[in-house]
Amino acid sequence: MISALETNAGKGNTPIYQLKVVLLGGEPPVWRRLQVPGDAHLDWLHAVLQVAIGWTNSHLHAFMVGADRYSDTRHHFAEYEGDPEILEARKFTLRQIAPREQDAFCYEYDFGDSWEHEITVEKILPPDAAVPTVALCLDGARACPPEDCGGIGGYDNLLKILKNPKHPEHKTMKEWLGRPFDAAAFDVGKTNLWLRKLKWPRVTEAQLRKVLMGRDDYRE
Repeated sequence: MISALETNAGKGNTPIYQLKVVLLGGEPPVWRRLQVPGDAHLDWLHAVLQVAIGWTNSHLHAFMVGADRYSDTRHHFAEYEGDPEILEARKFTLRQIAPREQDAFCYEYDFGDSWEHEITVEKILPPDAAVPTVALCLDGARACPPEDCGGIGGYDNLLKILKNPKHPEHKTMKEWLGRPFDAAAFDVGKTNLWLRKLKWPRVTEAQLRKVLMGRDDYRE
């Protein structure tokens, strides 16, 4: 099995984290199993999740570990007095927030639709300096829901409409999607193709946008 790891400047001492990522609320669930370097900063992990799950980085996000919240403070900050401090994701690594196997934390994407993902550290594997630093998707199931469809409840309703050609909104929803949608589809090979294009150890918003547009076959 190929593993993802740190090989920067001769460093070979970074553990490899195997993560199970589950989108909460869906049945059957959308999930991914990933391997990433333990020293990945949370902004890089955010990029990995966007690519691997299927999102488009069009909304705000945050990691939640207990009472702590981590995000890009350039876009997301405490709005009201008494709100919890938003910690800068670029300053924290995966193994800082989840140092042990079976540690779990939350990743929320799009605070309107509120897509919540549970991320569990399944394994912490020893370093292997034989392969380049990449994120690797080992397995997964089901397609990412379309953006802006109304969260889990809206997505469930969308699937019901798409399954029923006689539904009064069937044609409208197909036109809104703009392309065929197969909720059961997931291609691990394609996912890894685009994960390999993420720059280590940092990914700019422009670089991530380019990767996501390539993945989704969009042209600017």
